[in-house]
Amino acid sequence: MSTFLHTTRGLAAFHLVAVAIVGIWGLTFISTKLLIGQGMSPHEIFLLRFLMAYAGIWFLAPRRLWADSWRDELWLLLGGVTGGSFYFLTENTALEYTLATNVAFLVCTTPLLTTLLSLALYKNVKATRGLIGGSLVALAGVALVVCNGHFVLRLSPVGDLLSLLASLSWAVYSLVMRRMADRYDVTFITRKIFFYGVLTILPVFLFRPWQFEVARLLDTAILCHLLFLGVLASLVCFAVWNVVLKRLGTVPASNYIYLNPVFTLVGSAMVLDERLTPMAWAGVVLILGGVYGAGRWKGAY
Repeated sequence: MSTFLHTTRGLAAFHLVAVAIVGIWGLTFISTKLLIGQGMSPHEIFLLRFLMAYAGIWFLAPRRLWADSWRDELWLLLGGVTGGSFYFLTENTALEYTLATNVAFLVCTTPLLTTLLSLALYKNVKATRGLIGGSLVALAGVALVVCNGHFVLRLSPVGDLLSLLASLSWAVYSLVMRRMADRYDVTFITRKIFFYGVLTILPVFLFRPWQFEVARLLDTAILCHLLFLGVLASLVCFAVWNVVLKRLGTVPASNYIYLNPVFTLVGSAMVLDERLTPMAWAGVVLILGGVYGAGRWKGAY
């Protein structure tokens, strides 16, 4: 997989791949919402999603069990928490306390947080007006998309804090991947992320035990959504995203996350019959313009 990507001419292909991955991740919100509607809890969905991904990548990843050092192993553990269990737990739990629009908007601050962390931790990272301006324009577009004509913003300290923690968690995950990408094969890294994601979500079941009827997992609709989340959105997309981060750089790649609500919006209109307003389309234009502007940034990363 990574060999194919590395042999593609130029970086244009990696930008297209980044858009495709974010598009798939934008549609996962719909599948997750439908599964929750069937009675599954967020942590049950995450466990099945990462278990399927881990089982699949085991046949592709190197058979080595451990990293070269305990320090690297701890970094991979941090990646499994920040890109797996903690991220999904905080994001999905936030939906129980605040509006989905609040969650969508706050989680889309991830690129800005990634940029700020990179500027603080790496001396070779230089931000330009184009990067900051494009990011802010895209963020404004996200605000219009998630509102979609409804000017409703209800502050919920718990839910909004969980959303920001999810955003910060993914930003940290991106930096962990930057550190590990040059040291290990991408499939090995991804397998470790899935393993530690599953391992660190298990304590949650001590407080919120499994309740979903296991026999229903074979229902066609439920199984299809789980396969989409586990195989495509996790197994394939996580592995390829780690390659994209390495090739494009942490900050430029992370800016594509602004496109996430665009795909969620279009998917919701097609699957859930949700209405698209002129405000939403204006937000889409701002997001595309902002991502394009930020993507032209040529600073070091």
